[in-house]
Amino acid sequence: MRVIIVDDEMLARGVVREYLAEHPDVEVVAECANGFEAVKSITELAPDLVFLDIQMPKLDGFEVAELAGGKTRYIFATAFDQYAIKAFEFHALDYLLKPFSQQRFDQALAHARANLGKPEGDTALASMVREAAGRNKPLGRVLIRDGAKVHVINSDKIEVIEAQDDYVQIRSEGKSYLKNQRMAELEEQLDAQQFLRIHRSWIVNIAWVDRIEQATRDSYVAILKDGGKVPVSRSGYQKIRAVLQ
Repeated sequence: MRVIIVDDEMLARGVVREYLAEHPDVEVVAECANGFEAVKSITELAPDLVFLDIQMPKLDGFEVAELAGGKTRYIFATAFDQYAIKAFEFHALDYLLKPFSQQRFDQALAHARANLGKPEGDTALASMVREAAGRNKPLGRVLIRDGAKVHVINSDKIEVIEAQDDYVQIRSEGKSYLKNQRMAELEEQLDAQQFLRIHRSWIVNIAWVDRIEQATRDSYVAILKDGGKVPVSRSGYQKIRAVLQ
């Protein structure tokens, strides 16, 4: 089994490494001290399992899992138990509450061995995922992986979002970013008080809309504060007119 250890505390990484030494068939292929290193290592090395701290500067463990994506599975570790439910959204095989013993660690590793490669079925775990998804707060920032780079965009800096097949193009502060995500999924995650879907292919930040103008007899456009124009559907017109009044 090939594993990566991710924790911003050297001593914490040392504990995991020490516990893993009791399992000669496990190979530690990388250790990472921050989220950016972790995303790069997970993407390049494709480990079977990652021991992933949740609370880290710049990128937390959940953001690492989102960006790394793919087939890797995780055992999350943290000193705070309020993250337990959310951990299972990210294909977590187990959840270690610091400080944990060798015995508890071995249990988690054994659970991982038994479940690596198995699809997640409609189990109690899947129910936890659905429950956690319903409790999510609106996204405070959007993460976009661009090759080896990671862009972190604060949600309030997003101006408009355009659907492009299985991707969305996000415009923020004069720059455009392409993210591999469906428009409907991103719409659910954003703050509905701040973002409005005014067209099948467009979401706008309400604060970025200057006014609505009639384009033709039966169509409208949203005029943005930078002069840009975004088409508005009939249903979108009713929604944004109510907000701007």
